[in-house]
Amino acid sequence: MGEIVEEELTSYPFYLVDAVVGGPFTGNPAGVCIVDEEKSAGWMQAVAAEINQAETAFLTKRASDGWNLRWFTPSVEVNLCGHATLAAAHALWQHAGECAGALEFHTRSGLLKASRDGERIRLDFPADPPTEVAQTPEALTSFLGEEPQWYGAGKDDVVAVLASADHVRNLRPNDELVAAFTRRGLIVTAPGDEPGLDMVSRFFAPNAGIPEDSVTGATHCLLAVYWGQRLGKPRLEALQASKRTGRLALELADDRVYLSGKTRTALIGKFYGGEFHG
Repeated sequence: MGEIVEEELTSYPFYLVDAVVGGPFTGNPAGVCIVDEEKSAGWMQAVAAEINQAETAFLTKRASDGWNLRWFTPSVEVNLCGHATLAAAHALWQHAGECAGALEFHTRSGLLKASRDGERIRLDFPADPPTEVAQTPEALTSFLGEEPQWYGAGKDDVVAVLASADHVRNLRPNDELVAAFTRRGLIVTAPGDEPGLDMVSRFFAPNAGIPEDSVTGATHCLLAVYWGQRLGKPRLEALQASKRTGRLALELADDRVYLSGKTRTALIGKFYGGEFHG
């Protein structure tokens, strides 16, 4: 049989990183693709669909100050993603030879920073104060099986507060109901049910192509404000109670939220991709 000759394609370093982990096969996997020049949004979206993780981060080195960073789900570009930013910082420090003690990312949500915090990576993100919404959507009440204690909206997501962490843990995703009243996604949260745990949450985002996200850094920019004000605490411990689970340390300081989590490399390789013609 003749040898199969593949088309010669440009390759890019690629990493799959589990972010906000408590051990193997926990946290939220994110793709990290490092490119040597800016790519079109269509190309990055096609790559993210091919990778098929909740988020894929794309990094391009700037001439003088840090990195350009963009995030894509398999179906849309998003304005902010915490776990994929943790993954990006991890890949740069662990595998790409980055030596800076602190990293700067230029993004659609402004300048974001990452620094080392012992075994964790610490992110500096903008706070997302939620505003109470008087009318609870009927689809939300159907999804929850009851009226939430409190319902509000942040920049991209809505949040429903329940009385019981067990209720949060036992919810079953329902894409049709959640998509009916959300622009991006729904955060469901309740008080923590373990010693030292301030809050429990889950995140459903079918309109972003994610029925349920494993661990979501960006939603905690909203949760840190809500629970920080409700509990009167600037420092919080949070658990996202997905199947994989993830635990974050949060600190609320004025209009910033500092999120810290552990990361772990799951896979290293090369991504081969030609030009996008879609």
